[in-house]
Amino acid sequence: MTRPPLPPFTEESARAKVQAAEDAWNSRDPERVALAYTEDSVWRNRDRFLVGRTEIRSFLADKWERELDYRLRKELWAFTGNRISVRFEYEWHDATGQWWRSHGNEQWEFAPDGLMSRREASINDVPITTEDRRLL
Repeated sequence: MTRPPLPPFTEESARAKVQAAEDAWNSRDPERVALAYTEDSVWRNRDRFLVGRTEIRSFLADKWERELDYRLRKELWAFTGNRISVRFEYEWHDATGQWWRSHGNEQWEFAPDGLMSRREASINDVPITTEDRRLL
């Protein structure tokens, strides 16, 4: 299985990879998103460390049970060879109705088949009002 575009990345192919990731995450489908990662992909997400597609899938299912009406935007920051760096923000609300905007950066490393083998994410959450929402 391959997941184009494949490394080494050009600006055009890196932007396409970022857009594909944004589209997949906005589907809020853990199975669809997990298929973009190698079977042994290594993640750091905030203070969580995950290894493998099975853990990633479970993490995402739990995430989208808590982070309701999730909406994400990703932006290419830099790229080289088989690595891409992005900045992102997403908005969601919790079960009490409190809205949040989460800001972060990710560093991605890809296997030759275009699947992500490593993801490092640093994320901060800021409470917002419904009126402050930007990602509708």
